[in-house]
Order: sequence, then structure tokens, then C-alpha cells
Amino acid sequence: MASKADLLLGVDLGAGSLKATVIDAEGHVLGQASAPIETRQPRPGRAEQDPAQWLEALRRAVPRAIERAAVAPGRLAALGLSAGAHIAVLTDRQGAVVRPAILWSDQRSTAEAAALEAEAGALILERAMNRVNPTWTLAQLAWLRRHEPAALARCDRLYLAKDYLRHSLTGDWHSDFSDAVGALLADRETGGWSAEICALVDWPSERLPPLAAPSDIVGRVAAAAAARLGLPEGLPVVCGSNDTTVELFGAGALAPGQGAVKLASAGVLFLTTEGASVRPPVSCYPHLVPGRYYAATGINSCATAHRWLCETFFSTAADGEPDYAAMDASAAAVPPGAEGLIFHPYLQGERAPHWDPRLRADFIGITLSHGRGHFLRALYEGIAFAFRDMLEAARAEGFVFEELRLIGGGGRSALWRQILADGLGMRLLRPETGDASFGAALVAGLGAGLYDGPEAAVAQAVRLAEPVLPDPERGALYDRLFALYRDAQVALAPLNHRLHDLNRE
Repeated sequence: MASKADLLLGVDLGAGSLKATVIDAEGHVLGQASAPIETRQPRPGRAEQDPAQWLEALRRAVPRAIERAAVAPGRLAALGLSAGAHIAVLTDRQGAVVRPAILWSDQRSTAEAAALEAEAGALILERAMNRVNPTWTLAQLAWLRRHEPAALARCDRLYLAKDYLRHSLTGDWHSDFSDAVGALLADRETGGWSAEICALVDWPSERLPPLAAPSDIVGRVAAAAAARLGLPEGLPVVCGSNDTTVELFGAGALAPGQGAVKLASAGVLFLTTEGASVRPPVSCYPHLVPGRYYAATGINSCATAHRWLCETFFSTAADGEPDYAAMDASAAAVPPGAEGLIFHPYLQGERAPHWDPRLRADFIGITLSHGRGHFLRALYEGIAFAFRDMLEAARAEGFVFEELRLIGGGGRSALWRQILADGLGMRLLRPETGDASFGAALVAGLGAGLYDGPEAAVAQAVRLAEPVLPDPERGALYDRLFALYRDAQVALAPLNHRLHDLNRE
């Protein structure tokens, strides 16, 4: 007797790992697994990954997730994928990858972004709803045209990251409009690619994939991929979308005014809006709910900064991983404010609200009385202040946040999430499961017909844990520290620029 197809598989390619999650239709997580991804930094300000490593991570994570779920693969109804936005994979006519994929955190195209803004900033904003900067694929293509023309001449197709993963399973070549917006090559009026923007970097439109809705079934798992990953041959695969789009959906933030904060490799602040709210430098993307959009703004180093501190300054357990529980205990023993130690998390330059690739991270106020617990607490507080910096800038642009939901792996730390609530002065709602692999699985459920629309999916599968409430006394202290944090950022920025420029000579 054939198994009932009532389960969903979601896969997300993150900055540091690929994660696969098996859920049932009620949103219960049955099995999860991940595999690491290496980011190469060949020069300061650059970040690249090898797409072949993505495929190996996919081969390792998916079978483990199914095994841990202890279910028959035949029970899977559909598969959905997501990945970071702005990450392009370029292939030649034989399907071979031309060069490593440039990540969203890469800052090499700063000059090209400035040139595009000067040449056609108004056109780009009108068509693609966002202002050009080094994060976007458009500026990266301009850099490649200038610095690697031979490689660019070999290109036959452009895939966005999640689409390249899906192609390895199905052989299809599609993308969705949210990822087209993330590439900064979209046309809001047509819902397709913008020929005028593509012409700015001499990128032929035939090298861009057809667009589909995130929940559209665009392919099925081929025999070779099924054997490699332990999946049923012919399993339906939906188009999917970028990580921020599926995360906001998976967190249940569907109504205008509902926002989210994400503690992951990057830190992201979201807000669902009714219709497009084009207010750069805050980014604007189409929501998974038709007709709605969301605003998004982010910092480059969030959990990345946390891991850097832990691996650099803290001892590791027997398995090579830092003892995060012990470290949180040491940070919790330190009073709020870390006894005058302040951290700016600009380890990779910074996006919002400064949009300055030449900023550098720092700890200021160090004394002989500060120990490792102080540095970790200061890091948590500094990242909370970076989120507040973004939140206040977004509010100044007219965005109204009626509620915030907390997502991302960093939210597993009770101390960090409390510091974030205190630093922002807002209650944080916590979905029980709210990462991108979960959201990708819910999108697959829409495509498989397990849910009657996004609202029904959220009502059936998204549950909230106890909220995190801000403490007024700590909040008052953080108000004073945040003023110092901002004043120090302004004072140190010119020195950051000089250090950055000296290091590039």
C-alpha cells in the first residue's frame, strides 16, 4: 500500500550552512539536519562560495533530515527551497559554473554601485524599487564586466542561489519575482525582468530565467537526484523564494504592521506593508501574500560576529564547538551595560542604516576589569543597538511597527533575546519554528495543495511561544548607552575610513 503524501521538506542555503527540515501539515518539525558551507574571503571586503559545496551539503543534509524524521520518503508531498538573496551563479553552455558565487556581504563593487547610481539611479529605483549598492547582483555584474570580462563572456545562464540548487534536482530553470527584485534587475510594472536595467551592464535578457510564483510547481525530482538524496523520483518541487521572503511567511507576519527581527548570520529587520513602500535605503520586496510587500533592512554581521568572538576568544568543547551555554552564563553574570564596554558590529563594513563598506568593528571602553563575559555581553548589546539604529531609521522614514516577531538561530539564547527586547523597548513574539527551511516547507505545502492559501497555512502550522517582554529599568540604561553608541560611531567613522584605505594600499 502506497504511503500517504502528507509531509513537506524545506531546504535553506544559509551563509554558513545548508539546512533541511521535514514537517507535517500542522507545522511540527519531524527531522532536521544541516551541513556546513565555507565562505572564502580572498581579500578584505570580499566573500565568495563554491556552488559545488552547496550541492555536497544538499546531498548530506537531506537524507539525514529524512532519517531523523523516521518517515518513509514516499510520504513527502513536495519540496521547497530558499537561499540568500543577491547571490548569482553564472554557468556556461555546458552548465559548468564559471566562477565562485559572490555573496550579499561582498563589498567589492562599491565603485560600480556608485557609478550606476550616478548614471541611472532614478531609473533603477523606479523599476526595481530599490537603490543600488554593493549588496545587489546588478552592481556585482558591473564589477565582473569591468574586472573579469573573459569570465563574463563565457556565461550562458544566470541562476539565483536557490534556483541553482533546485536545478540540480529537477533540471528546470526558473526564478521568482522576489529574487528578481533581489538581483535589482526587476521591473515592478511588468512583474518580470527590466530590459533597461539589464542594458546598463550589457546582460542579455535571454540569460535570465523565466519567473514563476514561489508556490508554483516548476519541476520534479529527477531519477539521478532521487537516488543521490534518497528522495522519491518525481517529487514535486516548487519554485521557492529568497530566505527573507519565506522567513517572514514562516513567522506568520502576514498583516501590514507585523514585523520581525532576525538573529542569523546577518541581522534583518522586516515589516509587512500593504502595497509597495519604496523608501530607500530601506529595501522593498514582494511578500508571499499577493498584493503585499515587505520592507527589509539589515546589518552585515550578527550571528557571524557572535561566532567570530566565540571561536577567537573562547575555548571549545570536545567536538570543536564553543560551549555556548557556558559563555551565556558568563555574560549573564555581567551587569547590563557590560561595565562601560561598547561594541560596534561592523566586521564586514555595514549596511543599514549607514551603508558604509569602510566601517570597522570595535570594542571601546576596555579596562583591566573586563573579562570574557564582558566582551560577550557587550557584543549582544552592540548588536541590539545596531538593530535599534535600523529601527529608528525605518521609523524616521514613516514605517510603523505594530509588533515584532523574533526569528533566527540567535533567538535560542535566552540572554540575547532579552537584551534585544530591552534594547529595542518592544515585546518580541516568538514563533516556535521560524527559520527559512521551515518557511520553504510551508511554501511547498501551498504548491502541494495542503493549505488553502497563506493565511490558512499560518493558522494551521505557525504557533507562538511565550513572548519576550522588555524590562523598563534596563531599557532606561540602554537608552543612555545607545546615545553613546551612536556618538562613538560618528566619531570613529573617519578613522575607520583611514584604516580601511591604508589596508588597501
